[in-house]
Amino acid sequence: MELRPYQEEAKQQIFEQWDSGVKSTLLVLPTGCGKTVVFAKVAEECLRRGGRVLILAHRGELLDQAADKIKKTTGLGCSMEKAENTCLGSWYPITVGSVQTLMREKRLNQFSPDYFKTIIIDEAHHCISDSYQKVLQHFPQAHVLGVTATPDRGDMRNLGEVFDSLAYEYTLPKAIKSGYLSPIKALTLPLKMDLTGVGIQAGDFKSGDLATALEPYLHQIAEEMQKHCRDRKTVVFLPLVKTSQKFRDILNSCGFAAAEVNGESTDRAEILADFDAGRYNVLCNSMLLTEGWDCPSVDCVVVLRPTKVRSLYSQMVGRGTRLSPGKEYLLLLDFLWHTERHELCHPADLICTDEEVSRQMTANLEAAGCAVDLEEAEHAAAEDVVAQREEALAKQLAEMRRRKSRLVDPLQFEMSIQAEDLSGYVPSFGWEMAPASDNQRQALEKFGILPDEIENAGKASLLLERLQKRQQEGLARPRQIRQLESRGFQHVGTWTFGQANNMISRIAAMGWRGIPKGVDPATYVPGTE
Repeated sequence: MELRPYQEEAKQQIFEQWDSGVKSTLLVLPTGCGKTVVFAKVAEECLRRGGRVLILAHRGELLDQAADKIKKTTGLGCSMEKAENTCLGSWYPITVGSVQTLMREKRLNQFSPDYFKTIIIDEAHHCISDSYQKVLQHFPQAHVLGVTATPDRGDMRNLGEVFDSLAYEYTLPKAIKSGYLSPIKALTLPLKMDLTGVGIQAGDFKSGDLATALEPYLHQIAEEMQKHCRDRKTVVFLPLVKTSQKFRDILNSCGFAAAEVNGESTDRAEILADFDAGRYNVLCNSMLLTEGWDCPSVDCVVVLRPTKVRSLYSQMVGRGTRLSPGKEYLLLLDFLWHTERHELCHPADLICTDEEVSRQMTANLEAAGCAVDLEEAEHAAAEDVVAQREEALAKQLAEMRRRKSRLVDPLQFEMSIQAEDLSGYVPSFGWEMAPASDNQRQALEKFGILPDEIENAGKASLLLERLQKRQQEGLARPRQIRQLESRGFQHVGTWTFGQANNMISRIAAMGWRGIPKGVDPATYVPGTE
């Protein structure tokens, strides 16, 4: 199987990390972008280099899925380390293993510490738990790859304690733009549901409390679904099995062909096959289908299990992001969840990296009253936030102008070039959280940036990369931007070095006493004279 360009790049970056001395690294791919295919090819390459490979997961479906995908993509068979099955004595060099089985001391002690040369962890956001750590610590010399869908910032901080680096990340917007995933349209329904009495357990809303809070609204939700997804293939996520079963019955009474699956369903495979074949048009579940199940024709997702955990939210929505013939886009139904104490995930969290943009996008979607493409909504929200930031920055710059300094404040520079990734940067790994090094500070000063305002080494590294890239592309330098913006010119961050230098030379020729004749700084665009 030939890898897609981003999959091939991911594979190369993983081995570059290992070859450079990094022991454990992380791969982040959105649901539907073929993470299993990537680690299957990584496992194949590891065998070429010599040594056994262990693929570790927490659910039987994921183990079977991994073994099946490895067979299809590489032709290689796998042994199984699960329950009564063991890889010991097997001639298959790739093992798919259950963490619940391997964590047992008696089972683990049967393996020498160097038995596996490589360990690949599927759904790596689970690996922070003691069970995974026990297995990893037993094989201290193994190279480790963690694979996960888009995690939230909390997950990244925790994963930064387990993994030494992020080898590769492919984002949901990139996947949609490149045509590898379905576009998403979000519709916020005007149904206000009160979650103020819902408690928190293990960092997320309690399922029992959620079910109690949700139950009075189930008939209204079904009525809203009649308006928007009567002709769609829909998956609904609910907090409890009994709530899922009750909602199935309500949907059927409203004319839908709805089914329900849970961990105790003896006919689960048959129901899933019938849904795939179109015999049902709605499938209700209580978090059973967040991992290890694919049905590309799903074109509507209803999240009735509100969550604070972005990785879980991404997994639920990811059930509908795969491409399928005749599928134009995924419709994501969102609701006006009311909670005074806690933030919870919304469609904006699937695509936004900046919290401020995410909040603005959520507000915009709630006010829209119709389904809105996520990328278009993110772009509009980003423009709104930039305008708000520029207004706030104008007040801040009024104070900063009093400070005479040859160096440019990094905040001013970030806003001038509209670098939301810089202004919204949050460190994840340990080295990123450390103070900026002396070399970084000196390099920033050479670029004309005041290093005192840089909070950590990660931010300094990202800013230096941006400065070097701008210099290579021949764009305006920080001092040029500050000098021209102080005279009222707009969007100087998009000018070239030559354009900025030309205008500064013209102003200098006038003795720095004014603006060249015929030039209005507020509307001036280089090259239009």
